[in-house]
Amino acid sequence: MTDAKKTAETARAGRKQLLRLVRQLLRGTCRTEKAQDGIRVCGGEERIYPQAVLDQAQSLGLVQWTAGELHASNEAAAFLRRALLESEDVFADQHREIVDTVVEVEAVRQKARRNLTESPLGAIARLKDRDGEPFMPAEAVEAGERLLADFTRGQMQPRITASWEPRLAGRGKGHAGGQGEIADSAIAARTRFGEAVEAMGPELAGVAMDVCCFSKGLELVERERQWPARSAKLMLRTALLALARHYAPPPVRSARRNHHWGAEDYRPSL
Repeated sequence: MTDAKKTAETARAGRKQLLRLVRQLLRGTCRTEKAQDGIRVCGGEERIYPQAVLDQAQSLGLVQWTAGELHASNEAAAFLRRALLESEDVFADQHREIVDTVVEVEAVRQKARRNLTESPLGAIARLKDRDGEPFMPAEAVEAGERLLADFTRGQMQPRITASWEPRLAGRGKGHAGGQGEIADSAIAARTRFGEAVEAMGPELAGVAMDVCCFSKGLELVERERQWPARSAKLMLRTALLALARHYAPPPVRSARRNHHWGAEDYRPSL
């Protein structure tokens, strides 16, 4: 083991003992005794801490040590909460894959951070082709995320739990109900979603909806549709590329004109 690893492990062990000491003292005042390996702290439970841990706790203002008794200071509880939150973030970061991206919110493009492991397209976006390049182009992934956003904003997810809201609450005589209760933003999202599905066509829209909107895995899609193995990702790539062209159409080239070159005094014959 290298010296750097030894130092890091020693620091982690000391940090762990410091947090254990603060947690013990927050339960109540403890008495202290000299021990062969450090300081014995008794109260509720009995533990032995190295002298360096107690010195660090005092220097941080976390404990007060008077007349052989040790008790937590006013800053100890806040310190422990911050330490626990930091450890949770570190653990969560080990299971995340954060990338910087740009999202469109109310027609305004904004920078955002996206966790690929939480996205239905996250695992697919990390696939590589034979040359080591991303199998799914960035514009295809962005198109899939945009399709999911409209699906969510349009409130098109199937309800799988019982609704305890009274259906007639707040509805007066002659109230439209149904479509009239949906917000304008949701209606607009449904319209965009319908246009996107129509742009992909019936042959491709199904796999895009299964993966992007219903979070189905590629193997499940292949089993349900009885497709050959490893064919779903090819169909999905084709669908999302078609969808990307729908969202960002290529520029239309002007029609080419035919020119007739003639002499300076040339006149066409009628």
